[in-house]
Amino acid sequence: MKNRLALTLASCLIAATAQAETVGEVDTVFKFIGPDHKIVVDAYDDPKVQGVACYVSRAKTGGVKGALGLAEDKSEASIACRQVGPISFAKPIAQQEEVFNERISLVFKKLRIVRMVDVKRNTLVYLTYADRVIEGSPQNSVTAVAVDRATAIPVK
Repeated sequence: MKNRLALTLASCLIAATAQAETVGEVDTVFKFIGPDHKIVVDAYDDPKVQGVACYVSRAKTGGVKGALGLAEDKSEASIACRQVGPISFAKPIAQQEEVFNERISLVFKKLRIVRMVDVKRNTLVYLTYADRVIEGSPQNSVTAVAVDRATAIPVK
């Protein structure tokens, strides 16, 4: 029972750290009814790599559909990940894994962020793209965070 409770709490903590934190937003189109269309900048702390944060900018649809959560946001996004403190790893990480995702339509579309490890260059590479159940978008953005050679990236 204690192990189950500890596992549940740990899962909640990991999920909490992977949540987006809005840094800011700018309006792009005035909407008479409902919120304006905007560009939103969100920050994500990598849940498995201490000291790395990713900033993602993306379009957010306003209007009545946007206010009701029925709008489908555009697939375009931009990403910049940076070292924001000493980089450390609690345990080995996968060579490639999805670290964040966020719904950008009612059901079918998600914005995804994938972390890849470039072992040769001791670098973390982050890719953002959007996908749908049927078809995705080729639009993507990539960024990289070089890790000091004194800190080897532990890969599973």
